[in-house]
Amino acid sequence: QVQLVESGGGLVQAGGSLRLSCAASGRTVSIYRIGWFRQAPGKEREFVGVIHWSGSSTFYADSVKGRFTISKDNAKDTVDLQMFSLRPEDTAVYYCSTSPRTYGISRYDFDYWGQGTQVTVSS
Repeated sequence: QVQLVESGGGLVQAGGSLRLSCAASGRTVSIYRIGWFRQAPGKEREFVGVIHWSGSSTFYADSVKGRFTISKDNAKDTVDLQMFSLRPEDTAVYYCSTSPRTYGISRYDFDYWGQGTQVTVSS
């Protein structure tokens, strides 16, 4: 099994920045990719971005492209989501998750999930 713990959420004004972190432990050898998803109240969980476990490649949802950056610290097995130019519509609970697959950005392509961290952007 893999355990994931997110941290770094909080309240920020529109236009501000936040950095979320996801710490992975356990059977990390089974991880091929780490993804970030978010879920706003009353909405479906949506894909934000994904990084190859080696840190070599990333892919982002159009809604965050150019504003969010995912990076990996290979020494610590942590994956960060740096968020810039935040908007009220970015308000959601953010989750990191693992995927043993080489492709796919549906939530069903990911298996282990963290507990989530709340991000609130005020206008």
